[in-house]
Amino acid sequence: MRKVMTSALLCLAAATASAQQTTTAEKNDADKATPVNIHGTIRSKYEYQTSEGEGRFEVRNARISVDGSLSPVISYKAEIDLCDEGKIKMLDAYTRLKPVRGLQFTIGQMRVPFTIDAHRSPHQQYFANRSFIAKQVGNVRDVGAALGYSFNAGIPVILEAGMFNGSGLTNQKDFWTKSVNFSAKAQMFLPGGFNLTLSTQKIKPDHVNVMMYDAGAYWHAKGWHVEAEYLYKHYGKDAFKPVHAFDSFVSYDIPSGKGLVRYVTPLLRYDYMSDHSDGTRYLNGKADKGGTLIVNDSQRSRLTGGVTLSLKKPFVSDIRFNYEKYFYKNGGIPRTSEKDKFVVEVMTRF
Repeated sequence: MRKVMTSALLCLAAATASAQQTTTAEKNDADKATPVNIHGTIRSKYEYQTSEGEGRFEVRNARISVDGSLSPVISYKAEIDLCDEGKIKMLDAYTRLKPVRGLQFTIGQMRVPFTIDAHRSPHQQYFANRSFIAKQVGNVRDVGAALGYSFNAGIPVILEAGMFNGSGLTNQKDFWTKSVNFSAKAQMFLPGGFNLTLSTQKIKPDHVNVMMYDAGAYWHAKGWHVEAEYLYKHYGKDAFKPVHAFDSFVSYDIPSGKGLVRYVTPLLRYDYMSDHSDGTRYLNGKADKGGTLIVNDSQRSRLTGGVTLSLKKPFVSDIRFNYEKYFYKNGGIPRTSEKDKFVVEVMTRF
């Protein structure tokens, strides 16, 4: 009897060891088939406000992202900014499924399909500071689910649409809504380097619906990039007057050989925004449901000129030199960081 039990235990141990070896081998194979990519962007800058005679150093972004593909169907991304103007923020956290060619489904926290300039990552920006469309009016990340479909209709076309909380990056645990909030975007890639992008979005950050409509186009060819974009923002129940925002710029990449600086890119931008509300009610300077929508950003236009020195190919290791000239309407109240200034920024993408 003892011999039988001993034999059984030995067989069980052998089977367990074999199973563990098989599982380990399968896990190792799975690990090999699971690419993990780690990316990062660091933007450090110095700004000097000419009217105030004041300057500051700032780490604008210190982003780390992890993404990869578990299979041809399943991919993922998680991105965090360790220093978004001094704050830690979770930016992206989603899973993406591609069941058939050209079709993708994404669920989680992401940049919503809306506008051209607001969709650029920090390393893809042309200027040290983002346009009014990208920063104040249309810069929206949210939590939800989106579908994307790419196809060729004589020209390449990308269609995207999704449903989202409509509140931006908030406390998701305690946020519930009866509102249907959405975003949709269509991109058409025309011959000769032309692109036409149309998009719309509905959000509800507080008590009224906010609808946004955006149209933009650019030409990117032969070292040139010329772009223009217009955004219209409407508040339900006439809670605030409609907002108009416009952005246009031109840049030209000049190769400079194989020395320290590979490209020199002069660039010029004009952007504008009317009085803007973030859609939240305020009372005595604080968010309060008993208050009203207020002007969070005063009407202004801006002329930005500068040059970018690329130490490798553009958008990998750039030094950006900009000068920003602001124009406010009478009575407009400039924010502390929205005044005439020189900006020097060093951007590294790894």
